[in-house]
Amino acid sequence: MSARATTAEAAAPQTGAPEAAAPSAAAAAPAVPNAEATGRRVEEVLDRLAQRDDREASAAAEELVRVLMDFYGAGLARIMHLMGSATGDDRARPALLGDELVTSLLVLHDLHPEDTATRIGRALDSVRRQHPAEVAEFDADAGTLRLRAADSGGCGCPSTSQQAQQTVEAAVSCFAPEVTSMGWEAAGERAEPALLQISRRPPTAATAS
Repeated sequence: MSARATTAEAAAPQTGAPEAAAPSAAAAAPAVPNAEATGRRVEEVLDRLAQRDDREASAAAEELVRVLMDFYGAGLARIMHLMGSATGDDRARPALLGDELVTSLLVLHDLHPEDTATRIGRALDSVRRQHPAEVAEFDADAGTLRLRAADSGGCGCPSTSQQAQQTVEAAVSCFAPEVTSMGWEAAGERAEPALLQISRRPPTAATAS
């Protein structure tokens, strides 16, 4: 199915669907794009590109529309699946916010209700069983994040370590794309706890004045 057909099908009005009641002035919501008008607009843009006799540009535009439709379609399908599998009203929200695909859509449109630090934690939780890691330092203003590998009992070979780091970084990028730079603490860089000095002699009592 072409991108044009997909767009037209998605924008087609549903016959027999009840019309939504007009919102009152007090409860006015932000304007919602009209699906049919949006579909027509996409068709017009694709037609304009086709008329320029640039087949490469036209094919690229249609591929772009198809990729976006697939992305958003997968996101909506994922939302419906999570909503249907959650038991109880209190289970739907954590399931949605903990899903990488749904999170990427929410963040893309600045709709995610959680701050960056919380979403970084969710990203690390999503891969913690296979690749445990923790935050060493996070600068929200600069968008920089330093991570450290948690004790996992693995072999510690370089290839495995590099693959684990890439997996963790990919999860963070999905949950918190505003993190612009990620680095890892070198082995042995973690600050050691101060040693408690224990003396064999009890402290000398203060002399009464």
